[in-house]
Amino acid sequence: MAHMRNKGPMRQPPQSPPPAFIPPKPAVSYIVDCVYQYTYVWLRSGENFWFYPTYVDMDGVAGYRWSGSYWYFYGIDPRFIDAVSCPPIPTPF
Repeated sequence: MAHMRNKGPMRQPPQSPPPAFIPPKPAVSYIVDCVYQYTYVWLRSGENFWFYPTYVDMDGVAGYRWSGSYWYFYGIDPRFIDAVSCPPIPTPF
């Protein structure tokens, strides 16, 4: 039996909400740098939201989008993304 690598987007959503702040919009950014991190996304349409990307390739980005109260599976064409920010999350002492 052949071993199948788990390359696809199906990974568990984060267990906690995203940060309570909106990071500054960067001049240059790449979604591939934010895989498996809380990521703030600005779309070309003007829409913006917290996202947790689990899969990125040239044809699509998939992961979990924050609704305001829960994470849900979401996919988007990367050409619609204007900018992303995946800032370090402060840890309490």
